[in-house]
Amino acid sequence: APVSAGRFGARVGGRGPEGMGTRMDEPQLAAWGRALGETLPPGSVVWLEGDLGAGKTTLAKAIALGLGVRGSTASPTYALVHRYEGRRGPVHHVDCYRLSGPDDGRDLDWEGLAGGDALLVEWPDRAGAWALAPTVRIRLGHDADPAVRTLAVER
Repeated sequence: APVSAGRFGARVGGRGPEGMGTRMDEPQLAAWGRALGETLPPGSVVWLEGDLGAGKTTLAKAIALGLGVRGSTASPTYALVHRYEGRRGPVHHVDCYRLSGPDDGRDLDWEGLAGGDALLVEWPDRAGAWALAPTVRIRLGHDADPAVRTLAVER
């Protein structure tokens, strides 16, 4: 069931269009993501969904910071998977955008990737049934204001 994005920090902005949830600018999204990362239990699988440019990678970086990842984080679009060290263990960031179809998802070691502190998955639909079920599902969307994104969260 959808929950308020404010569950992980102060509620910001107003309701977004089409029931998308909370509206946030980039600094608010980054602060919210960091707060989420600080509260995620070990072994969490976080799905990040949305159109190109909706803020999935920005949010993944913020969640990683909340999980204790230090240093630079980048989109794994070309590498497919990045591994970072968090305060409780590895944080894996997977970007399935470049998968040519769901069958390509079987080539990823999903169980191994989920064996760390957290698994952040962008474009999980492209991995089909191979992608592990999320413990947190986040849908990001564009707003009429180009500096704002909409955010809906399911747990």
